Amino acid sequence: MGNMKKYIIILTALFLSILSCTNKKTIDENTIYVNLGAEPKTIDPALNITLQGSTYVTHLFECLTTKYKDIAIQPGAAESWDISEDGLTYIFHLRTNGKWSDGKPLTAKDFEYSWKRVVDPNTASEPSYLFEPILNFSNVNAGYMPVDEFGIKALNDYTLEVKLEYPTAYFLELVNLPVFSPVRKDMVEKNPDNWTRDPKTCIGNGAFMLKERKPDESITVVKNTNYWGADTIVAERIKFVLMDNPNSAVAGVKEGSLHFSDQFPYQDVDTLREEGLIDIATRIGTQYYALNTTNETLKDKRVRKALSLAIDRNYIVDNIIKSGKPAGALVPWGVTDVEGYFRDNAGEYISTNKADYQKNVEEAKRLMAEAGYPNGEGFPVLEFYLTFSNDIPMFEAVQNMWKENLGIDVKLTQMEFAPFIHAFRTERNYTMAAASWTGSYNDPTTFLGMFVSYSYKNHSLFTNQAFDEAISIASKTTDQNIRMRELHKAEKILIEDEAVIIPIAYFEPAVLKSPKLKDVFYIPFAQYKFSYSYLEK
Repeated sequence: MGNMKKYIIILTALFLSILSCTNKKTIDENTIYVNLGAEPKTIDPALNITLQGSTYVTHLFECLTTKYKDIAIQPGAAESWDISEDGLTYIFHLRTNGKWSDGKPLTAKDFEYSWKRVVDPNTASEPSYLFEPILNFSNVNAGYMPVDEFGIKALNDYTLEVKLEYPTAYFLELVNLPVFSPVRKDMVEKNPDNWTRDPKTCIGNGAFMLKERKPDESITVVKNTNYWGADTIVAERIKFVLMDNPNSAVAGVKEGSLHFSDQFPYQDVDTLREEGLIDIATRIGTQYYALNTTNETLKDKRVRKALSLAIDRNYIVDNIIKSGKPAGALVPWGVTDVEGYFRDNAGEYISTNKADYQKNVEEAKRLMAEAGYPNGEGFPVLEFYLTFSNDIPMFEAVQNMWKENLGIDVKLTQMEFAPFIHAFRTERNYTMAAASWTGSYNDPTTFLGMFVSYSYKNHSLFTNQAFDEAISIASKTTDQNIRMRELHKAEKILIEDEAVIIPIAYFEPAVLKSPKLKDVFYIPFAQYKFSYSYLEK
């Protein structure tokens, strides 16, 4: 066995050496090489649901509003807008010099088509729920009303009218999200299922245009000279290398075939930081474990609470992921409240104080015994699902904590990304799973709203009338004090009362970045932005 291990190590080293030599011959010094994981399921703005996919979309397309280098909303495809006094009508004035990457004019009709395509039930768009504030969304999306009744209308080539069901304080944040991107009707209809895979049909209005796409290998984009703000764009060419291999990503950055990756072994972060290869990305989100609340064992909230209390979050943050903060709730640090920050004002529903961990464990044992599983007796072996290799060390640590503290066994099932998403989000055919959520906009509803009983994102299959009512009130009032009061109430129900999920850590994600790569911008509620990036010579 010892000789076999040595043989494998030698072969691996040889492979990386060959890869290195090959890459050095093919590296273009004017290209930024980026790795955000394996082949994305889609980069169609109407269908994408991943952070990685959002990064591709936002380089190829531009919404009415945008974020350039920070959290602030700025004019994008729209140069200005007007809002009615009652907050129910938005008039967007598009730039008259806005163009598609093939030079054709970008018009308000393009946005009308694109948004109606998203909410059309035939599109089956998972992120369509983000259009909920717009007039008649629910009835149109459910097929009860024709798509033409949806509350968006092109008044002329450069004026777009949007009518809302209720005032939405964060609406300008919403329309900055990738799913609100315009797409070209003629291109989509040429090849409805694969139009984003061919540079001839993947026509966008963003700062970059698709140059080449090789399945399971790369996505290459180049500066779009027809973009209205092309003069401000620094990067000329970006090649997104498609792979899910953290060790190869590290090797690539070290020898120069990669400049950026969000994939690397967590356990190596200290060494990589010392080598100057780690950057901290500003991203507002939470890592958590999802629980299927309809599972025969997990439908007992005492069991769910016990599983959560038995986890030493400080150990995970300090020794495994080595970034972020221990999480005792869902809404992360950085989301604002009426005054100050939501998390500051609410505190943590699960104590993350190191001195309280043993008390948490004792309470977990008491709850398990009360639920009928003293010292884990009679507790079934539960199955835990994950997809990313980087999540395995954290799971193994938690697996040991559950065994030592509660006397229970949990087995791991690792799945490829596409079937994992299908089981987790579409079929809800899982028991427990590794999950995370990055906020789409600066409001607690971007986190809490996914657990309302009717949300497609409600992967826990959680149903609670009081929770739904709190979210409903918060969504429809313009009084910020009432909104935040109801959202605090909703989070308390979710975490403290019902233990629907197991929060683990608030993001402060480390990324792998070459010292040569400058001016990567991390949009806190969105994506990585390479538009202004360059390589230091």
